[in-house]
Amino acid sequence: MDISFNINEDHNKLKSSDLKKQLAKIKLGGGKARIEKHHSQGKMTARERIEYLLDKGTDHIEIGALAGKDMYEEHGGCPSGGVVVVMGYIQGRQCIIVANDATVKAGAWFPITGKKNLRAQEIAIENRLPIIYLVDSAGVYLPMQEQIFPDKEHFGRIFRNNAVMSSMGIPQIAAVMGSCVAGGAYLPIMSDEALIVEKTGSIFLAGSYLVKAAIGEQVDNETLGGATTHCEISGVTDYKAKDDKDALDTIKKLLDKFGASDSAGFNRSKPALPKEKEAELFGILPKKRSDQYDMLEIIKRLVDNSEFEQYKEGFGKTLLTGYARIDGWAVGIIANQRKVVKTKKGEMRFGGVIYSDSADKATRFIANCNQKKIPLVFLQDVTGFMVGSKSEHGGIIKDGAKMVNAVSNSVVPKFTVVIGNSYGAGNYAMCGKAYDPRLIVAWPSAELAVMSGNSAAKVLLQIETASLKKKGEKITAEKEKELYDKIKERYDHQISPYYAAARLWTDAIIDPLETRKWISMGIEAADHAPIEKPFNMGVLQV
Repeated sequence: MDISFNINEDHNKLKSSDLKKQLAKIKLGGGKARIEKHHSQGKMTARERIEYLLDKGTDHIEIGALAGKDMYEEHGGCPSGGVVVVMGYIQGRQCIIVANDATVKAGAWFPITGKKNLRAQEIAIENRLPIIYLVDSAGVYLPMQEQIFPDKEHFGRIFRNNAVMSSMGIPQIAAVMGSCVAGGAYLPIMSDEALIVEKTGSIFLAGSYLVKAAIGEQVDNETLGGATTHCEISGVTDYKAKDDKDALDTIKKLLDKFGASDSAGFNRSKPALPKEKEAELFGILPKKRSDQYDMLEIIKRLVDNSEFEQYKEGFGKTLLTGYARIDGWAVGIIANQRKVVKTKKGEMRFGGVIYSDSADKATRFIANCNQKKIPLVFLQDVTGFMVGSKSEHGGIIKDGAKMVNAVSNSVVPKFTVVIGNSYGAGNYAMCGKAYDPRLIVAWPSAELAVMSGNSAAKVLLQIETASLKKKGEKITAEKEKELYDKIKERYDHQISPYYAAARLWTDAIIDPLETRKWISMGIEAADHAPIEKPFNMGVLQV
């Protein structure tokens, strides 16, 4: 190993270590004092409830752990968006679990909370997975109600999804383990089965204070909407539990009796680890996002037995396409090659750039994977499509459009890993969030933006200096550098993977060594949803 490998390794391991520290802090939710208060009420926290529910010793992944990071600071923050979402196994059945974190603003719904809940439901719908709601929420966060209440992708969409999932036969179980008020009261009751915990759980459209204000009736919350009321008088809930663990045990018993799910029939053989050392990923990936490296070496450390059968190996070399297995699952991989490559004509091509022949190759490969029912994995480190007169005359827009068309219309499940750069239209062609990957994750080294920080800062600097000159200001070299540094600092903050994860542009930032687990669990989830329509790319300019 050379010195650059060691430098890269130290840099990337530090990034992964920082990720773990940030996740540990976020997992404290509203803080230790609020957790202790929660416990004093005889309640488990959201994460404790999920841990108790999951099968011991099995894998699980958390969706959107970084949602809301550094957002809503003027409102006291909203760690993990005030809700914990996990994909895991209950009684051997793969499920989505959604648990309100009542240590964060009493589980109130911020705008990002609604977005995260909708993402959880989207994953359940796409993969036909049972979804478990552990409800403990004060409802909409009123100071921001206009950003969570009225629009199509806001709070009300969740109940619409409850109804749609029910019609699709996707099981939904809700346990009311704390507050469940106003419009939020519809969620558990629109689920297939609802549980409520004695003394701590309550469901009502309006609490006792609002009831008194609205109609003058004097009533306490337990009489208004507690467990006894809804299990023995109204019939709103189906099961009464004496405490949190009793409720969670009931959910386990219900899941244990579910019938077998359908299968999409994706190919899986006996899993095998990569022959190359996975930990070497840290040394192969460069410290600088502009440096070149061989993406093939990354692939070898992600796939079973380090075996990768390349498709059109000698053509369109700035994209690697080929077949492999990840944890036994057959996959088709599309990855940006990040080293300078040479064509047969002697032309040197930049790594990370998509050229016409690369786009053409990827389009054909995507069609092949759809024909053979093979899930697709995109490994992103892309700076965009090639520009310039030669590329334009060669039809780069047409070839790029063909690739985007193929990605858009693919019917096999897609999974995206943002390893490094994810810039401009390259993000789209390589199955960015807008193109419906079943899961999309980023490594700590990722950057997501229209263009790199350096390029964007230079463009924005030109605009800024031109504006100032029009106002009669003299721009010295010192002033220009000050402007550039300020612009670049702001832009670099926005291209951080944490900025993207906070807004759910990605489902998670993960340690590179967890990549295989995320893809494997994602394909296993997708295998519950048979493909229902044929692959058709529509009209193409060929």
